[in-house]
Amino acid sequence: MLPRMPRSPSLPYVLPFAVLIGLLAAMPGLALSPRLELAVWVLALGAALLVFSRRAIDLSVGNIAGSLAVGLGVFALWIAPELVFPGYREALFGEQTASFPAEARGDPLALALRAARAVVLVPIVEELFWRAWLPRWLIRHDFHAVPLGTYTPFAFAVTALLFAVEHGQYWDVGLLAGIAYNAWMWRTRRLGDCILAHAVTNACLAGYVVIAGQWQYW
Repeated sequence: MLPRMPRSPSLPYVLPFAVLIGLLAAMPGLALSPRLELAVWVLALGAALLVFSRRAIDLSVGNIAGSLAVGLGVFALWIAPELVFPGYREALFGEQTASFPAEARGDPLALALRAARAVVLVPIVEELFWRAWLPRWLIRHDFHAVPLGTYTPFAFAVTALLFAVEHGQYWDVGLLAGIAYNAWMWRTRRLGDCILAHAVTNACLAGYVVIAGQWQYW
């Protein structure tokens, strides 16, 4: 019998994010129906979190009001440029296209799956990686020895910049969001507070997309 390989302590924090990035890269080439594609997203991310990350996830919240306020504030920052300067993003980056297909916008199941991915799964996946793992790992590779919310200018800046890069043409507001979520982790030192703030942002954005028809955000 082969010896069992030890599991990396980074795995619960990194693997779900790697699944997310892998799906972003693979999905355009698979040409699945919107319902099936979103079902794969939800099942894959949910399974990765359940199997590999459940012991790393702490959903306890110490400052509910503050987390709600941070989430609402980031949502406001996300949509403000195009409300204040209509056509701003299109002028800088070209025509904005939605990844959520037009034929699925009247499908309640597709909308529910898309919202579940955005509001429930993505905040957990991203906060595990961006706030609970990367800044601590940048400070010391034995990251478990670094308390949550530990601040260094280098770790704070690199995390915020890479979070901006992840958001593509929305890098500008992604940078502001990364700074806000980083600061909230520094203030609260709780993963659950950052997950709640991120979930509130994504929930508000989902409602705005559907109600106002601003599908470019999806």
